[in-house]
Amino acid sequence: MKSSKKIILSVFALFLSLGIYAQNRDLDNYRQPDQRGINVFEAPKDSVTTFDGVNVRIGGSSTLQLQGLDHENSGAVPLKEIGTNFNLATANLDLDVVILNGMRMHLRTYLSSRHHPEPYVKGGYIQIDRLDFVSEGFMEDFMKYATLKIGHMENNYGDAHFRRSDNSQAIYNPFVGNLIMDAFTTEVGAELYYQRDGFLGMVGFTNGKLNQDVANPDTGGASLLAKLGYDKQINDDFRFRLTGSLYNTGAVRRSYLYSADRTGSRYYLVLEDEDATPKNNFRSGRYNPNLTNQISAIMVNPFLKYKGLEFFGTYERAKGKANSETSDRTAKQFAGELIYRFGQNEKYYLGTRYNKVDSEEQNGDNIEISRFNLAAGWFLTKNILAKFEYVTQKHEGYNSASIFDDGKFNGFMIETVISF
Repeated sequence: MKSSKKIILSVFALFLSLGIYAQNRDLDNYRQPDQRGINVFEAPKDSVTTFDGVNVRIGGSSTLQLQGLDHENSGAVPLKEIGTNFNLATANLDLDVVILNGMRMHLRTYLSSRHHPEPYVKGGYIQIDRLDFVSEGFMEDFMKYATLKIGHMENNYGDAHFRRSDNSQAIYNPFVGNLIMDAFTTEVGAELYYQRDGFLGMVGFTNGKLNQDVANPDTGGASLLAKLGYDKQINDDFRFRLTGSLYNTGAVRRSYLYSADRTGSRYYLVLEDEDATPKNNFRSGRYNPNLTNQISAIMVNPFLKYKGLEFFGTYERAKGKANSETSDRTAKQFAGELIYRFGQNEKYYLGTRYNKVDSEEQNGDNIEISRFNLAAGWFLTKNILAKFEYVTQKHEGYNSASIFDDGKFNGFMIETVISF
């Protein structure tokens, strides 16, 4: 752990010294990590270039929550006693390096997270918007609308992951928690985008692995990603976006589509047993359908914004099985968010979200989990956000021996976010 910290500090000092010579923090085709990045999905595509040599942008984020939640169940499995207090502060370090005209590298390191208090790398990628490294002007008519991403990176399945909290990068999320069935994974692969006149198309392939190694070569596989959508600012007041996404994997050693986030959930130790710890039981309040093989998942996301009022929806259906099963199971998720932003530069907002999951368990239970959120937020500056949230969640359909039998939790969360 000490050696890891020394490495991180050395890298930070190195890039800080390089960054002294690079004052421009607004990069080309880049989602800003502050309030300006809200309601931005894929990185914007613009043929205008500001390239003036290698540019190193050092950024990061940090969060802190005050949690005041209560939980209960049927009593068959005793719950851990919890109270009102602060959670572990989390932090990210981001390095974005413009290497060539139209080529940028991104690297995110989790400096502190619920599951890993020590630093570790989330992933990174190369984003290519021009092919001038082949020859100047090479395929420029195509690359005017195309983008290629290659790396061990957060894969672009659905639109919900653009609004989720990624450890301490929580400024895009109007709520404190992510969705109940949190679709997020990082796999080695490539994604090709084409954005033109509001239309969006993406196709990608990965090796289907969260943890990379050369052992067990016969258990390798591949995942297919695809997205098709339309996103248009119809007029000054109204924006419309609708996308459909696909994630499909064949026989792989283990798929982590709903369990890949190792930073942990925001609702600490809810509906956990007496021996639970924040680090070991880091997915509290989430649901993993345990579909680890031959997954076929689709997600449809509408987004509408009229002046300060916005709606974001999620419909998701995942089908697959665990490695030990012979037949498929299905899990479905529905979510709707209604946000009203107001004040100068929309510095305040009020919001509500309803989220529901219906799923078939391996033991035959047909379970239902529902969550209701009320939220309010205040941007003190474009880099600082304070959130308040009331949350209630209920579990139904679990057998009497389950810790989730008649399980529920409710209460408040207060979160502060700094992102730059």
